Amino acid sequence: MELPDDTRAGLLANVAHGDNSPALSVSELSGALKRTVESAFGHVRVRGEISGFKRHGSGHCYFTLKDENACIDAVIWRGNAAALAFLPEDGAEVIATGKLTTYPGRSKYQIVIDRMEIAGEGALLALLEKRRKALSAEGLFDATRKRRLPFLPQVIGVVTSPTGAVIRDILHRLADRCPTRVILWPVPVQGEGAAAKIAAAIRAFAAIEPRPDLLIVARGGGSIEDLWAFNEEEVVRAAAESPIPLISAVGHETDTTLIDHAADRRAPTPTAAAEIAVPVR
Repeated sequence: MELPDDTRAGLLANVAHGDNSPALSVSELSGALKRTVESAFGHVRVRGEISGFKRHGSGHCYFTLKDENACIDAVIWRGNAAALAFLPEDGAEVIATGKLTTYPGRSKYQIVIDRMEIAGEGALLALLEKRRKALSAEGLFDATRKRRLPFLPQVIGVVTSPTGAVIRDILHRLADRCPTRVILWPVPVQGEGAAAKIAAAIRAFAAIEPRPDLLIVARGGGSIEDLWAFNEEEVVRAAAESPIPLISAVGHETDTTLIDHAADRRAPTPTAAAEIAVPVR
């Protein structure tokens, strides 16, 4: 049967407009989407609240960043997770820097985070108060846990930076009052990995010989960000669990960190810690 000219022209137009074009495979389409997303969002900074945080046995961290209207899956690979200056936890408001990518196997997208910091002093204070309440509820700050300091310690262990005024002030004041053997365990007192090294030093002193009779954990003053390592849960727990009586001397007199609550005694300054540690000869 011969089709009218106008009908034949309409069918040919439909074919020309792609009704008969080759179909993409699912993998081809997913690959094109992945390239588009990674090209357009190769560097992003996003602010949000951590939710569902999990650290895998491999060291990779998986969680969700959310606000009141939306959420996005996030991952930090092991190397970058180890370099964070704080320990992520649910409820923390953060600013994350990284790139967007897609996971074709499940038609999902996520942000791969290179760096992450707490979103300002207000968010830090909110996280600090939340952590203080949680640790206090466990009894880590109870007065009944506090131990009497030895009257005349023969050996004092000091956890602090090996450089700077803090260790010099402690040694100078101890020498003035009552010369005592001091064992310094050098640690970074802020920045990446500081909390883990401070906690490890506190725990390690219990196993060395000669074992100190008293510990001093100290650093000079600074901003809340500078002192944050001493608010980390692993440092607070190490101080609370220390079998050796412990003086915290972090910051200036007006600075308060969570290790102060867990320590057996808080000193307003590192120099004051040395005065508390020994009597006048």
